[in-house]
Amino acid sequence: MMTWKTTLSAVAAVFLCALGEFTVQSQSNKQPHILFIVADDYGFHDIGYHNSEIKTPNLDKLAGDGVKLENYYVQPICTPTRSQLFSGKYQIHTGLQHSLIWSTQPNGLPLEDPTLADKMKEAGYSTHMVGKWHIGFYKEEYLPTRRGFDSYFGYYGGGEDYYGHNTCSYLLKGFCGYDFRDGDKVDYQDKGNYSTHVFTQRAIDVVNSHDPNQPLFLYIAFQAVHAPLEVPEKYTQMYDFIQDKNRRTYAGMVTCMDEAVGNITKAFQDKFMFEDTFMIFTTDNGGQIHEGGNNWPLRGWKGSLWDGGMKGVGFVHGNGLTKPGTINTGLMHVTDWYPTLVNLAKGSLNGTKLDGHDQWETISQGKPSSRQEILHNIDPLSKKTGQPLRNASFDNTVRAALRVGDWKIITGGPGNSSWIPPPHMAGKTQISSEAPTKNLWLFNIAVDPEERDDISEQYPDMVRKMLERLQAYNVTAVPVRYPKPDPRSNPKLHGGAWGPWET
Repeated sequence: MMTWKTTLSAVAAVFLCALGEFTVQSQSNKQPHILFIVADDYGFHDIGYHNSEIKTPNLDKLAGDGVKLENYYVQPICTPTRSQLFSGKYQIHTGLQHSLIWSTQPNGLPLEDPTLADKMKEAGYSTHMVGKWHIGFYKEEYLPTRRGFDSYFGYYGGGEDYYGHNTCSYLLKGFCGYDFRDGDKVDYQDKGNYSTHVFTQRAIDVVNSHDPNQPLFLYIAFQAVHAPLEVPEKYTQMYDFIQDKNRRTYAGMVTCMDEAVGNITKAFQDKFMFEDTFMIFTTDNGGQIHEGGNNWPLRGWKGSLWDGGMKGVGFVHGNGLTKPGTINTGLMHVTDWYPTLVNLAKGSLNGTKLDGHDQWETISQGKPSSRQEILHNIDPLSKKTGQPLRNASFDNTVRAALRVGDWKIITGGPGNSSWIPPPHMAGKTQISSEAPTKNLWLFNIAVDPEERDDISEQYPDMVRKMLERLQAYNVTAVPVRYPKPDPRSNPKLHGGAWGPWET
C-alpha cells in the first residue's frame, strides 16, 4: 500500500517530468537570436585551430565549444559569396557568375527574390547589418535598408581605407570618394576611426538597445582582413617574430578582428542573450597571398577555383547544438545558410527557389549532409583556355568547377595553381609547372585534399559524367549581369561619396 508520502513523491515526479518536457518544448519552439559574422579574405590557414602562428583565442574558444565545419565551401571572391548567402542561389541563377560588382557598375543582386534578411524580418526578427554590403547600390532599391534590414551601418563597395573610408574605382580612373553610411546617410563622424573598432562598437550598441524578448538577426560583415593592410600598432607588436611585413600586419588585423568577436559575444552575454543565440562565423573566400593571407596546405588562393580559393574557415556555436565540441565533415555550401536559418527562425520559404539545402540536422546533430554536390561556378565571360575535348557535352575551355560527392572537376582557367605556405615555411613552396593551356582536372578530394594528383586520364568515365552534370547546370543558367561602368556613378557628382545614382 502506498503511503501519502510516496503518493506525493510520485505526483511530484510526474509534475517535474511534465515540466521538463514543457521546458524542452518551449525552448525548441523559441526563435533563437542569430549572430552571423563574415570575415573578408580570411585564409584557411589563418585561424588558431588550423595550426596557424596567428593568435585567435576568441575564435578558437567559440569554435571549440561549437561545431567546426571542415568540409564547407564559399566562393572565390567577395560578391559571389555574399550574393549566394542572401539569395540561397548559385551565381548562374542570379546572373552574377562573372567577377564581382564594381562600384561604378549599375548592377546588383536581382530584386525578384526575397533576401535572407527579408525572410528573417518576415519571421518577426529585428534585423540589423554592420559592415560590408557589396551586392549593389546603384539604385535605392538595392540598399540594405530596402532589402530586409531595419538598420545599416557600413560601406557599400568592395574595399577601402580602414581609417579614411575612401576608395577609388578600379574600372574608371579618377573616380574616388568616401564610402561610409549610417542608414542611408553618409557618416563623416567616423572618418579617421579604424573600421574594425567602429563596426564592433555599433554591433555592441545594437545588442545593448535590443529588447531580448524579440528575436534578433545581427549580420556583421567585417572589412577585416581585406587589403589594404592597416591596423593599430599594438596588434602587430606581438608578432615581431614574423619577418614578412605583410604577414605581420595581416596577423595583427586578424588578432584585432578576433578581439572584436570576443567583445561582441560578451555584449550578448552581458545582456543575457548569448544562451539563446545561434552564431555563425565564416570567411567569404580564401586568403590573398599577396596581402598577407594564407591557405596552406590547400592549393591556390583568393580568386581561384582551387580549394585554397573556396574552402572556407567556418564554425557554428550556441543554441540548439546537441553535439558541441565536434568537427563536422558533411559537405556544406554558403547557399545552405538561407534555408537553414529561415527554418531555424521558424520562417517561411514560400516564394523562393533555392539551390541551398537545410543543413540544420547535419550541423546540430551530426547527421549526414543532405548535399551531395556543389556547383562552384560556370563563368562564360572569363577568357577561354586551351582546346575543347572532342564530343564533350560541356565546353571544357570555359572556366567552371563542380563537386559531386568526393569528386571535383575543374575546367578552363582555374587561377593561380601553386601551393604557397606562410612565409616562415617558404621552403615548402611549390609552383605549378602545368602547361598554361591545360584546361581539365579531376580530383578525389577525400584522398587528395591538396589537389596534387590530377586523375582525369585514369577516370575518363567519371570525367564524362562530371561534364554532363556541368552541362545540365549550364542549361539552367540565366544571362550574365556585368554592365559597363557608368560615368554617372562618379562620387564628385554626389557630394564626394559613393551612393545611388539612378532613380
